[in-house]
Amino acid sequence: MPDRLPPVLLATAIEAVIRAGAIQMMRAGGDLHIGKKGTIDLVTEVDLEVERGFRALVAGRFPEHVVLGEEFERAGDRDEMPHYGWVFDPVDGTTNYAHGLPIFCSSLALEIDGTPSVAAVYDPTRRELFTAERGQGAWLNGVPLRVSSASALIDSLLCTGFPYSVQQDSATLVGLFGRFLEISRAVRRLGSAALDLCYVAAGRLDGFWEMQLNPWDTSAGALIVAEAGGRVTDTDGGPFRSREGSVIAANPHIHDAMLHTIREYLGR
Repeated sequence: MPDRLPPVLLATAIEAVIRAGAIQMMRAGGDLHIGKKGTIDLVTEVDLEVERGFRALVAGRFPEHVVLGEEFERAGDRDEMPHYGWVFDPVDGTTNYAHGLPIFCSSLALEIDGTPSVAAVYDPTRRELFTAERGQGAWLNGVPLRVSSASALIDSLLCTGFPYSVQQDSATLVGLFGRFLEISRAVRRLGSAALDLCYVAAGRLDGFWEMQLNPWDTSAGALIVAEAGGRVTDTDGGPFRSREGSVIAANPHIHDAMLHTIREYLGR
């Protein structure tokens, strides 16, 4: 088992996401000053406030560390591979949050040389804190996590999400969704990739797939799934990399079946 990282790293991740959750709840239902980054891609003042605060925290505590965040990403940021890089989504599920739907969280991972090594995801509406450290396990509010034991897709509850470009490629995305509906127990679409991944780790979902994702959507959740005994790859079956943009995360029994279904549907 790998040596434990300095405790301050996980403590910082926990501190940041809990602080984010407090701001999210305090501002929920008020004037969020909702703006648009794209046709259906929303941003609120809370997203901006939380990320500004986190960047200030890292600058003061770890000035040599780099932050890759959703709201203040600069050109070329995701091409960098710093020794210590924090990958942060201040509000994952912004559309839900902006509409008052209580399925959102804050998601944070520390990547070391590009590998997710510390993770914290906090859902303030349920007061659920998901954490993980590479080689040390994953936890929900301090209780160890384990993926489900479902052994066939027909007995599995799956989940997916759609990118903000869904209107340009809806036929393919909805078609694949429909294919999984035909061969699984059910498919959900919750609107927060970070929580989807955490729910796989907790055994609430048996598998999750999505394409065209960003690093802050998946880095923390992917580590949590892996540390809970799940299998995490890209949708071609290759090693998961947060910057590649696609993921299949599932219990080990159904991962290959999900991969086969995606390959078959997309003709790969």
